[in-house]
Amino acid sequence: MKKNICMFVWNHFTNDARVLRECTALSEDGSDVDLICIHDPSMPGLKTYEEINERFRVHRVKRYPRWLVLFQSMLTLLKKKKYLLLLLLLVWVAGVFYLPIITIAFTILFSSLLLKKVRTLIIRSSIFLRMIVKGWNKNYDIYHSNDLNTLPQGVICAKFKLFNRKRLIYDSHEVQTSRTGYDSKLYGKMESFLLKFVDQMIVENHTRAKYNEDLYGFYPKVVHNYPFDQKKEIEKIDLHEILNISKDEKILLYQGGIQTGRGLENLVKAAPNFEEGILVFIGDGRIKESLMQLTEDMKLTDRVKFLPKVPLEDLPRYTKNAYLGFQVLNNVCFNHYSASSNKLFEYIMAGVPVISCDFPEIKKVVSSENIGVVVDSHDPISIAAGVNKLVLNPELRRQYSQNCQQARLKYNWEQEKKSLLNVYGQIQS
Repeated sequence: MKKNICMFVWNHFTNDARVLRECTALSEDGSDVDLICIHDPSMPGLKTYEEINERFRVHRVKRYPRWLVLFQSMLTLLKKKKYLLLLLLLVWVAGVFYLPIITIAFTILFSSLLLKKVRTLIIRSSIFLRMIVKGWNKNYDIYHSNDLNTLPQGVICAKFKLFNRKRLIYDSHEVQTSRTGYDSKLYGKMESFLLKFVDQMIVENHTRAKYNEDLYGFYPKVVHNYPFDQKKEIEKIDLHEILNISKDEKILLYQGGIQTGRGLENLVKAAPNFEEGILVFIGDGRIKESLMQLTEDMKLTDRVKFLPKVPLEDLPRYTKNAYLGFQVLNNVCFNHYSASSNKLFEYIMAGVPVISCDFPEIKKVVSSENIGVVVDSHDPISIAAGVNKLVLNPELRRQYSQNCQQARLKYNWEQEKKSLLNVYGQIQS
């Protein structure tokens, strides 16, 4: 029997390939899927409601409370109209004299809203509550929470009912207890507590499943993060023309988030030792400016190029330009060490050999399928040696590219979605 499914994700659902694949697979299998995510008025054209297909709908809850929007508008007006600020000051002075308690209370509230952390807390709380209301108002059979930041919503909607509690799946895309930017022990305690309400947990590979077993005493289901198989030949976008470089230049590509812990500084530091090729970054992120500054400081602007993030559906057209692709995560946390990395499989789909780190899940694929070179991702010299092995040996590169064509038959979503559907089949039985 097919089910009504409510799925939560804490993003705008504009570039989340994993969630798109899961929702699509469930809807094509006959279930009705409502995905609840976040709207942002600053993103032009982003809809609050979309129908991806006849059984898969996207609901984006509002990001900002209306009164906070009015408050921000009032601040903007006060900055433009100085006389209004003077009038407000006179009203405040009169208030202190005639209604001191009320005035002081409003002053404290007004002042607190000027603090960024307070506004952030209010915005996140508003999103959290709107997600719960949206998920509660319809009679769903199964709730599916993507990552820890939507697990409380799933628990409340599925389990905080007097009668007819629902099934809950926790789909953890990251290792919540060992992850960059999530250093507080609170995340582990929160996950441990909320897991008591979960009927089934999903992680992306067996290294993470074993870690979870050691930590919590049970082995989750594994659904790998493989991309859609590109059955049709796609027309590539000419990166050489975009970058204004010679057609003969080999493009050495990194695509993805420009974030800390991904070994990107080491790629730039390795670039002077590349025998051939232009290092190209496609993506955006927190350290992009510092990476561009490092490139300038090392006088490498002719050998290292940066492009902005591109739409998910267009990315394969860029990837096909690459002579090789990089996946050189650093071992800064278990989340990185245990990653399978969708990026790796995107390169495989495009027939692009990989220069990869030597972490277990990534190394296993690269070495067993013979599709690239494993290097020490913390060492620019090792990275450069891996690059030079391929740029100086086109025949080896060609063989690795051919091996990618075989590997894509195994590491694709058309095969892997069966694992997701099996999880749902077991939880419904």
